[in-house]
Amino acid sequence: MASKLIIVMANTDPKNGEELGAPFFQATVAAAMDYEVEVICTATSGILMKKGVAENLFVKPGSPKSVYEFIKDAHGAGVKFSCCSPNLDLFEMGVEDLIPECSGIVGGAYLIEEIMENDDARVLTY
Repeated sequence: MASKLIIVMANTDPKNGEELGAPFFQATVAAAMDYEVEVICTATSGILMKKGVAENLFVKPGSPKSVYEFIKDAHGAGVKFSCCSPNLDLFEMGVEDLIPECSGIVGGAYLIEEIMENDDARVLTY
């Protein structure tokens, strides 16, 4: 049985709030089930790791809970968040611009290696 869940957010568009709930909710649930969980934000989703962005996004209009609060819940449950290195240039940000819940920057080789070499990992993509 796998012990690690890697959630790759590559196709999730932060402009569509309804797309943002499931990945963070499932990450939180998996962490609560004692799985090691890592969420890797890349492509358009990388902007979610920038300070001030997720705080202003909501899964549903009128919701009192921002996407950033979902991220904080997941992180509090033990989920590790990473941002892909091309996002720094794409969104004109540096490491100092990342939310505190983001543990750092990873490259494409890290993602490929984790998926291909880690037999204890399973992958969900959004």
